[in-house]
Amino acid sequence: MRLTPGPARGPDLDDVDLFDLDLYTGGDPHPVWDVMRRQAPLHHQVLPDGREFWSVTRYDDVCRVLGDHREFTSERGTVPTHLGTDDVAAGVLLTSTDPPRHTEVRRPLGVKLTARAVKSWEDSVRRTIAAFLEPALDGEPFDLAERALLLPAMVTGPLLGIPEKDWAELVQLTAMVTAPSDPHFLEGSEAATLAIAHHELVSYVRDWVRARRRTGFEDDSLLHHLMNVRPGGAALSDEEIALDGYSILLGANVTTPHTVSGTVHALIERPEQFDKAQADPTLIPNLVEEGLRWTSAACNFMRYAVDDVEIAGGTVPARGAVVAWIGSANRDASRFPDPHTFDLTRANAKRHVAFGFGPHFCIGAPLARLTLRVFFEELLQRFGSIDLAGEPQHLRSYFIAGMTHLPISAQKRRTP
Repeated sequence: MRLTPGPARGPDLDDVDLFDLDLYTGGDPHPVWDVMRRQAPLHHQVLPDGREFWSVTRYDDVCRVLGDHREFTSERGTVPTHLGTDDVAAGVLLTSTDPPRHTEVRRPLGVKLTARAVKSWEDSVRRTIAAFLEPALDGEPFDLAERALLLPAMVTGPLLGIPEKDWAELVQLTAMVTAPSDPHFLEGSEAATLAIAHHELVSYVRDWVRARRRTGFEDDSLLHHLMNVRPGGAALSDEEIALDGYSILLGANVTTPHTVSGTVHALIERPEQFDKAQADPTLIPNLVEEGLRWTSAACNFMRYAVDDVEIAGGTVPARGAVVAWIGSANRDASRFPDPHTFDLTRANAKRHVAFGFGPHFCIGAPLARLTLRVFFEELLQRFGSIDLAGEPQHLRSYFIAGMTHLPISAQKRRTP
């Protein structure tokens, strides 16, 4: 998906297909969202197979849909790839569960992922990122997007308790879940890709848990911590742990790589922004926030209306599916003036909703922010310049906005 929009245009909203994968692979959805925010902030679409959904594109409406579980439930599914089929793990899978159970499972995990808690990981994260960037220092083409897919596993694998030998396989499986139509991850049909990935991921966590129970091995990993969570006073079953672990693996792996590659691409297109960040490292935390807003790697989330709900000048009927477009909310000019300009000095960049909003706000946000900050500190310290070494290729997905290839060539920074 293009992050820098092309020329403004006025698409006919009656003909817009927000599930058209070509719109995201080689197209440009931002002009479509611009028109929707102005003319149809609640947009209804019926797919050729009869499935239907309503879209909200304004910042405030997106926050309302994601923030109010009494009006918009997560317990029928939360990603548009499952539209039309209720989530069989609803009420158990962490992402498809509403409060209070969602809160009871999430809260004890969140204690291990606060900004203060993850600060102790900074030295380890820095060593990992330094090693990750080292091959790019020789000036040869380096495919940042392809290689960055493994970066979250390199950072979070030890935290989760996942051995290094399994990282690449799990990264591939999580990509299959979130981009099942992309040729890099497709296994037969889209439905088959989703089924295979879901089965393999849940089975992996289930086997991991059973091995821990069999051996009695204990550590301080996040997955092991999940074994001790007791919502409502009762321990989770192995199946519940497997499903919640599946949610955690997805959250850990799928967005950070695309924030990295999309933000680097923005800096390549705007060398003056690269120079500004390099001259003043105190701007790097805000560069991270602007990068999160700009890339909006989790492009949308879905909810279902509990009853008839009036929103954005229209009505969503009870049980209607609502897609909240994160990528559009983060370009809403009412919240972010001149929204299609990448500006690392943007005063309110941190108000983005790239991590979601409300009860399901990304539990790993502090670790993601730490990882991204350290990544750009190390990159700007080591690289004097970065150029494209080939054409970027965009992910074929309407759920995750990202790239599969971003070939770059980097020049080592000269020390004074």
